[in-house]
Amino acid sequence: MIEQEEIELIRRCQAKDKDAFRLLVENYRKVMFGTALLMTKDRGLAEDALQEALIKIWKNLPSLRRGESLKPWLVRIVVNEVNRQRRKKQVPTVPLEFAPEIVDECDDAADQMIRSEDHQDLRRALEQLPLEIKETVILRYFSDLTVPEVAKVLGKPEGTIKSRLSRALSRLNEILSKDETLVNTEVTKCTKKD
Repeated sequence: MIEQEEIELIRRCQAKDKDAFRLLVENYRKVMFGTALLMTKDRGLAEDALQEALIKIWKNLPSLRRGESLKPWLVRIVVNEVNRQRRKKQVPTVPLEFAPEIVDECDDAADQMIRSEDHQDLRRALEQLPLEIKETVILRYFSDLTVPEVAKVLGKPEGTIKSRLSRALSRLNEILSKDETLVNTEVTKCTKKD
């Protein structure tokens, strides 16, 4: 969507135009749902969080400041809602490899990662990261936010986000390297038996 079109759409939404809101939601549904799904690892919980977030977005759109970037603002509301529900219910989590398949909802990179067997090791490694670091990785690489946008969504300095991402990438590399070593050891054991 062109920036001017988005500005006009926001203006219409702020004037309580429901058709404009529907268009706005259609434009950002994939990224909002994908973020909620990656954070909850449960389709039903992600849909619930998104529904609650959409209500808050509708109510709070008039407070969106002129010039404020829309995508991080929307994602921040989704993240806050997921975290609110997590605190409220202590949502049970399951490894991403057991997350339900997503059908037709989102075809972006986040969904590709969840569905793809080729990325099973990466999903397991991601699960081993602490929640705040995993959340940062999800927002940066799967919700496709820039470092400044992630910082704004999480309310943290950019340096903290960069540090978390650096630690995450190092830790993921360490975990994946260790897994690869284990696989190679098992393959070697099996070939020696033959």
